[in-house]
Amino acid sequence: MHWFTVLMTCVACINFLLLIFMVFLEKRKPQNIIAWLTVLTFLPIIGFLLYVIFGSGLSLRTRRMIRKKAISERDIIKNIKGIQTLEQAKLDGILMEDKELVTLCYSFGSYPIPGNDIRIFTNGKDKIEALKQDIKNAKHSINIEYYIFADDKVGKEIMNLLCQKAREGVDVRLIYDSIGSRKAPRRFFNKLKKAGGKVGEFFPPFMHIRLINLKLNYRNHRKIVVIDGKIGYTGGINIRDDHMGQHKKLNPWRDTHVRIEGGGVYALQNIFLDDWRYTVNESLPAKLYLENGFFPTPTIKGSATVQVVSSGPDSNVQKIKETFVKMITDAHDRVYIQTPYFIPDDVFFSALRIAVKSGIDVRIMVPAIPDKKTVYLATLSYLKEMAELGIKIYLYKGFLHSKAMLVDNNKVSIGTCNTDNRSFGLNFEDTVVIYSKQINKQYEEIFKQDLKNSKEVGINYFQKKRWITKFLQAIMRLLSSLF
Repeated sequence: MHWFTVLMTCVACINFLLLIFMVFLEKRKPQNIIAWLTVLTFLPIIGFLLYVIFGSGLSLRTRRMIRKKAISERDIIKNIKGIQTLEQAKLDGILMEDKELVTLCYSFGSYPIPGNDIRIFTNGKDKIEALKQDIKNAKHSINIEYYIFADDKVGKEIMNLLCQKAREGVDVRLIYDSIGSRKAPRRFFNKLKKAGGKVGEFFPPFMHIRLINLKLNYRNHRKIVVIDGKIGYTGGINIRDDHMGQHKKLNPWRDTHVRIEGGGVYALQNIFLDDWRYTVNESLPAKLYLENGFFPTPTIKGSATVQVVSSGPDSNVQKIKETFVKMITDAHDRVYIQTPYFIPDDVFFSALRIAVKSGIDVRIMVPAIPDKKTVYLATLSYLKEMAELGIKIYLYKGFLHSKAMLVDNNKVSIGTCNTDNRSFGLNFEDTVVIYSKQINKQYEEIFKQDLKNSKEVGINYFQKKRWITKFLQAIMRLLSSLF
């Protein structure tokens, strides 16, 4: 047994060094450290391997490279004629109701741009049909970025259209996430290259061997399309048949996606170009994107003002989470949240508690049918506490993949970011904050329709769970900061 003692001693020393590394160098949150300490203690060898694969932070070199390639949204927008400055927007009375939220998002680099037309999609089929039509009408450029771009029926349809436009001379660029799109073979994306398009794989695996990816815990979860610098899409719907409602078990599939036409598209364009420049190691001066038509002169298309907030593990600030927290704490009347996964940290939890105790109507809607059972167990644990606080909980009878927040009568946020630790801290995400009473009213009606297909549950629903379910919920909650 001498060799076993030596092995375990070495493992204990390595695990201790990992703990020191997490505390003093990575400066992780206490709950994250406790979760990893639990794993390393009870699964010493397996736990170390799990940490190497899932737990190690984004390297300093990678963070620097991402920041080095980034283009300041404000630097881009200030050079576009016809865009108001933040000061002008305030003086003109635009967004005075939400000047603190606007200023916070502006500090994150997000510019408030008025004059946008907003179209909301609640299912994949309608969104894909609109997207196909916009792709067909593209004249200058198509920038497309998806967490999941599948080699299935809908994926082939979109890919064939992209190839056709590339052959016509349109500048087509595609980014796909290495982990999210792992089931699609590279030859599928090479079709676009052969047609004259450009393709980038975000965080590709070591030596292009998909089983060896040291960054697999960090995903580009964004879904962005920008066409001719004038039309933009983002939200929860990927390029995949399942998201079209064709998954037998996760049915009906309810999602939310948004189409923006107007100057608000510039922010989505900027996010895409940041990801593109890092992914393919491009270093063109920012002014060339302006000169080459990626940011055309804006035209008034509607009445909505938007700010697009992005976040990712390359930043120490969880920008989208802080935006959500500000929206909740500033609420005067109501906060409605739709999310497939609900695993809030202490700050988000406190914001909701303060809101409901202040008399705000807080409602949370999650799916009744989960796609990830371990995450769902943790979700139920947190929802139990929400119900105890008096927050109304609804289970959508199907799979709810929507990532939306409706606040008061003038704001709604729609994007790619779930209400969980992974989306807030590990994924590259984006969300669109829309300032519009008209769009708010429209989404209120959508939420009411969703209520008709939902079941409201109270504290009794959670208390009646079997003891084994409650036990697993406690375990998954403990480990939830690792998801």
